[in-house]
Amino acid sequence: MNKAISKITPPCYTEKSKRHQGFTLIELSIVLVIIGLIVGGILVGQDLIKAARVRATIGQIEKYNTAVNTFQTKFNGLPGDLNATTASGFGLYGAAGTTGRGDGNGLIDGIVAGVSAQYSWSQEAGILWVHLSQANLLDGTFSGAWDGASPVAVATASVSSTWPLAKIGLGNYIDVGSAGGINYWFITGVLSAAATGAITSNTNLTPIDAYNMDIKLDDGSPLTGIVQARGGAAGTASASSTTMLTDAPPAATTATNGDCLVGDTAGTATTDTYNRNINLGGTAQSCNLRFRFN
Repeated sequence: MNKAISKITPPCYTEKSKRHQGFTLIELSIVLVIIGLIVGGILVGQDLIKAARVRATIGQIEKYNTAVNTFQTKFNGLPGDLNATTASGFGLYGAAGTTGRGDGNGLIDGIVAGVSAQYSWSQEAGILWVHLSQANLLDGTFSGAWDGASPVAVATASVSSTWPLAKIGLGNYIDVGSAGGINYWFITGVLSAAATGAITSNTNLTPIDAYNMDIKLDDGSPLTGIVQARGGAAGTASASSTTMLTDAPPAATTATNGDCLVGDTAGTATTDTYNRNINLGGTAQSCNLRFRFN
């Protein structure tokens, strides 16, 4: 009898009972902390990527300014606007040499219906990228017969080979033109261009990104200085305008409608402020920017 009792195995947990054991509070806390770190890291990483894109775009504009200055020193004229005879003498793309077509007047402009015009897309605007490319002052290769009786129409499929893609991404390109006797770089979401000189584009910059570029290069005010918000329609609607370089952008009548600027009840940009509240439209793609040449 004693021997039988001694063989009885003491009670223990079975595999089934082990499978029903839960996490301890300490284990759950560790898991929650790890999840929090991962989520926080993702959010911080996204902000760092956005900041890097802003810095890269600023560097891109500065690089283009340097390229233009170098070209001007080497060839005694602006790319795109370079006198036709001078351009041909250097083996560069030579335009007609008439008004708005490589006329050497110091402005990146064009001509429509025989009248000198200052559009955001023109003959000289296309030739500028060709000249910089030919002079090895530009990453990428741009080519095309941009000199004609009117600005050349550009289909959607040809946009990426006509304008450089802006480092900010989001479908933005860098255009060039002049207004009021001043040359500008212009960041906008180009979709196509017509032979009238009008560009159809989306406003792909957010007010926050536009402000960050403005404040790093200028005064942070959208209507003054060398960096200004110009052109485009409300929200992400397409805009077709021959005066996009000079149009004042729409201003928000309420802070929630996602326009580029904060305005009064009539929607007029009377306050010189980007609509950059992160909860009230500041992250909506609603801005274009122009940058004055150096």
